[in-house]
Amino acid sequence: MSATVAEYVQENEVSGLLSGDLPVIIDCTASWCGPCKLVSPIMDQLAANYTGRAKVLKLDVDTNKAIPREYKIKSIPAVLLFKNGELVNTLVGVKPYEEYSAELDALI
Repeated sequence: MSATVAEYVQENEVSGLLSGDLPVIIDCTASWCGPCKLVSPIMDQLAANYTGRAKVLKLDVDTNKAIPREYKIKSIPAVLLFKNGELVNTLVGVKPYEEYSAELDALI
């Protein structure tokens, strides 16, 4: 039995994922980023806790440069929150689980 985790996506998949009915949270991350490593398990926890209610995704900014450029990401970790395909909020830096979950709750 595998636990639900936030899946890595490629930038060419993002527009299709944003078109659904569920809120989407995208963790813009990189393997070399120390603070990103702190956010990653939080995203996995969100993915497990919000299964069927939100899409929780990860995007590697080193291999997907268009999305960070489009949404003006200047530093990582940066978590993008979308509702109905529109960017609602961006959280930059490491935040506690409760802050991310409160943001998602507001979108559901």
